[in-house]
Amino acid sequence: MPEQTPARAPLHFNAFVMNTNSHIHHGQWRREDAQQTEFTDVDTWINLAKILEEAKFDAMFFADVSGHYGDSDADYSVYLNEGLQIPSNDPTVLLGALAVVTENIGLATTSNVFQSHPFQFARQISTLDHISKGRIAWNIVTGMQDNGSRNYGMPRLTEHSERYRWADEYVDVTYKLWEGSWEDDAVIKDRAGSQYSDPDKVHKIYHQGERYSVEGPHLPSPSPQRTPVLFQAGSSASGRDFAARNAEAVFLGAPNAEAARFQIEDTRARAVEAGRAAGDIKFFQGLSFIIGDTEEEAQRKLKEAEEYVSLDGYLAHAALVDPDGRVYPPETPLKDVQTNTRRGFTEWASKTITDREPLVADIAWRSNRNNRIVGTPEQIADQLELWQAAGVDGVNVVNWVIPGSFQEFADKVLPVLRERGLAQREYTPGTLRQKLFGRDRLPETHPGARYRGAFAAVPATV
Repeated sequence: MPEQTPARAPLHFNAFVMNTNSHIHHGQWRREDAQQTEFTDVDTWINLAKILEEAKFDAMFFADVSGHYGDSDADYSVYLNEGLQIPSNDPTVLLGALAVVTENIGLATTSNVFQSHPFQFARQISTLDHISKGRIAWNIVTGMQDNGSRNYGMPRLTEHSERYRWADEYVDVTYKLWEGSWEDDAVIKDRAGSQYSDPDKVHKIYHQGERYSVEGPHLPSPSPQRTPVLFQAGSSASGRDFAARNAEAVFLGAPNAEAARFQIEDTRARAVEAGRAAGDIKFFQGLSFIIGDTEEEAQRKLKEAEEYVSLDGYLAHAALVDPDGRVYPPETPLKDVQTNTRRGFTEWASKTITDREPLVADIAWRSNRNNRIVGTPEQIADQLELWQAAGVDGVNVVNWVIPGSFQEFADKVLPVLRERGLAQREYTPGTLRQKLFGRDRLPETHPGARYRGAFAAVPATV
């Protein structure tokens, strides 16, 4: 008998969105079919959540920012004119509404380590995990705007590597609260004995660190996942180190499949060095799609989308600032750039543009023209097979318009992917971590797991 080809694992699909008017593809909000202009209306998101859940998307992944991009001391009207991530609303609050109108789809929020105290944030996430019955994920970010830092009382954005040191302590506090403060059987609900929880099984954590002092105990009881599924998007060397230690899923913005392969293999190797298994991390590539029933239709739709492109928006979004917070002009060679933000993007451009001197403007053009696939559903499926062959586990689908981009992907592309075994037909029951990894809790190799039982010797009477 001929050898059978091993069945391929389905790709995972997240909707990569933001609670704002213009997220990634700037200028598209002006289209008549663009409902992202109504992002303040909760029904916009409820409708999208139902479309995505019907299509068996794995998660809605919400990006977020703590301030506007660019030079904090300069005119920022371009962001307001474009609606470019300002105004924007808090995604973490929105997840509570979406959790009660969905049953299976994962709900991921982005929260910066300096925008919320870890004790308060851990409580919010545990509450959402309870409400959603275990479908919450956290995208861990360290910030990239001087203005965002100023909004939280700092003079400027903390130095790049120091931000990851800060994140290390931040996640350490949350792990202690989520994993170690409550034992699994602490809640007993003993009506006859008048005892809701067993005091001997609820513990203070007494964290004392460089930035935080947190006594505990964690106020919520253990949620279905305890720790949310952990996403991270840093592509710099420091970011990959942090992901190797902490992330369960990494969001990639690689310009091509081979660049993705390098980052995946590098991060997996770092994870093994950190004592984790290479398979403990899944990788999601950000891609947008122009879909046509024929190649000609796809090219026509691409031309229509490009008529709405705002180059001002892309340039403003991709702004690189110097050590003094001033924005580099687009024609600046990347070799002359010294920046505390977007390290991964500048590293990518410096390595992959070899036929000429890479410029700051290349970061903006990349956002517009790269990471998009144009073609028929079959051609798109062919391209996604190449990304999967490079090691990608899933796709963060970037919209042009809401909800149309996602509805079209669901109606035209997902059926072809299912025929090839590249997309799930039904949800796996259980939590988001169960759906992605086949388990509800962090694996023993994860640093958060070391706090299980770590505080059992600290009695509630101390």
